[in-house]
Amino acid sequence: MASSTVTKLTEEQYLSLDRAAESRSEFLAGEMFAMSGASMQHGRLQRNLITQLTVSLGVGPCEAFGSDFRVRVSGRMYTYPDVLVVCGEPALADGHQDVLLNPAVIFEVLSPSTEKYDRGLKFLHYRSIESLREYVLVDQNQVLVEQYTRQADNTWTLRDYLSLDAELKLDSLGVSLPLNRIYDRVELPAA
Repeated sequence: MASSTVTKLTEEQYLSLDRAAESRSEFLAGEMFAMSGASMQHGRLQRNLITQLTVSLGVGPCEAFGSDFRVRVSGRMYTYPDVLVVCGEPALADGHQDVLLNPAVIFEVLSPSTEKYDRGLKFLHYRSIESLREYVLVDQNQVLVEQYTRQADNTWTLRDYLSLDAELKLDSLGVSLPLNRIYDRVELPAA
């Protein structure tokens, strides 16, 4: 019986390959995973989040970034969140200035192919980021925003937003985002 050996990449090998590639890949436990393209719904939600955050944050100490910015979760995991916010001076891993170490808020737009991962293993790893205060999941198939907030005792609480009339309150940033602006131009399936 033949056996196959899977060679795992080191963190350095991943970064070298990803920086040279034309498309982005995430990294988990020695393996690279190519990121697929986004749907129109996903793209609109991502754009709306970045726009609303940029306007709401103004010229203060926090700024929003899109999915082109890599986050080092640990030496075993690198991701490209759909949207992230960093407050204060960005902590960058090295001179390439393309790996962020200190996100304050991470948003993931849920896709059918990534929803289980975003809710489960990815969130489990994200919770290890000391600077992370809030993790927000935005559903692209219904009006549903789930906000996880880190408490002082390092537990996480969940708040759901289910109506276009609601406002997502990001206490760690001191801003609120109206759901009708987050879901602007997003065509949801009929109920």
